[in-house]
Amino acid sequence: MGKSKKKHPKKRTAAFKEGEPSELAEAPHSFIIHRGLSCPFITDLTLDFRRIMEPFTASELKEKKINRIKDFVAVSSFFHVSHMGIFNKAATQLSFKVARLPRGPTLTFKVHQFTLARDVISQNKKQFIDEGMFKHSPLVVMNNFTGDGKHLKLMAHTFQNMFPAINLAEVNIATIRRCVLFSYNPETNLVEMRHYSIQVVPVGLNKGVKKLVMGKIPNLAKCEDIAEFIMQDGNASESEAEDDENTQVVLPQTLKRKGNLENNKSAIRLQEIGPRMTMQLMKIEEGLLTGEVLYHDHIVKTEEEKEELRKMVEKKQKLKEQRKKQQAENRARKLKEQQKKSKTPGQGTEEVDYEEVAAASDLDDDAVYYKEEVGEEPDEELFKSTEPESRKRTKLPPSFKNKKPKLENNKDGGSKKDFNKNGFKNGKSFGDKKKGCFKDKGDKKKGGFKDKKSFKFNKKK
Repeated sequence: MGKSKKKHPKKRTAAFKEGEPSELAEAPHSFIIHRGLSCPFITDLTLDFRRIMEPFTASELKEKKINRIKDFVAVSSFFHVSHMGIFNKAATQLSFKVARLPRGPTLTFKVHQFTLARDVISQNKKQFIDEGMFKHSPLVVMNNFTGDGKHLKLMAHTFQNMFPAINLAEVNIATIRRCVLFSYNPETNLVEMRHYSIQVVPVGLNKGVKKLVMGKIPNLAKCEDIAEFIMQDGNASESEAEDDENTQVVLPQTLKRKGNLENNKSAIRLQEIGPRMTMQLMKIEEGLLTGEVLYHDHIVKTEEEKEELRKMVEKKQKLKEQRKKQQAENRARKLKEQQKKSKTPGQGTEEVDYEEVAAASDLDDDAVYYKEEVGEEPDEELFKSTEPESRKRTKLPPSFKNKKPKLENNKDGGSKKDFNKNGFKNGKSFGDKKKGCFKDKGDKKKGGFKDKKSFKFNKKK
């Protein structure tokens, strides 16, 4: 036997009771899911939108067809989730809903066009994406959301509140690596969404000096001296050309990237990393995917019609409350009845055997028919009712159960000892019945045959 393992005592460490910092807990978190018809492009668009919302989103959220919206709402408070984005694929169109948890409102958009992130990146000449830029939330830029309509203000506030606010006094510029743009077109009522990466490049430096400052190793094979490499200005690409003055800013802080020093000019470059979306606001609901319609793009109702709808909704709510109250009363009444039955187990309702009742009525009919035809009453034994025996076997205690009979004696009167191991009587074997069959084990040759001639079958004459 192997050596038994000793049970080592558990080393209990001090529990880490400190929770999340208040900044992380109060930041808006989000769930991005998709519903409706299955489509691989919608799944990819959902994953791309999660990349925009990082790091305050469930990027690896597993969703199934069994899950309902109420399942996500139930766990939203535990994970500090404040917003939910739902891509819904129908047979004719794709919609995008943004809901404030847990009580609304809900904004429904119709998606006219979208482009996945992989398609946007493939169009860029320099396909460079740093995973470190997704560790911090993006900067939100709103364009042309100044109008008279209340739906524009609500839409702008919803987009802004989906991302954490930036405190300009305490912000670290090095953490702002991405930008999300929402642009509203008042003529077409369309909202354009774009996602960019932000790069800060030093300005006012020569091409050769810029490469040396940024830590790149130059190719000096064609140069006789380092001075020749620094002084040359030709063969500059479009990205290396001088930036526009509108893109140049004076940095209030020193960035980690080399060449970007405090109080020096640097140029800001944007590179689109996707996805793109063109959408239109269709309606705004007061509650979470339900409730009074505050705004609709196609249908405009008067105040009288709105009042009628409110009354209908209130009436439905009252009926619903009455049904719930009645159901609760019925449950309580049934529980009391069950408790009474459990206290008095002997006073149960007896089951009626309908077969016995039918048989007794048949016997009575036969006796009446005999009396009418013969004129005398029949004998008691003629139409005597016989009670049917129950089919259930009586259960005997284990001490009175019949045991299986021992095979001490067979039918022929012989005992069990008269049989050998092969099941034949002593002195006989399978080979003694007919010629050409197997012989006893005493034969020395293989197979139990005496010779080749003995293996013959009897031919019919």
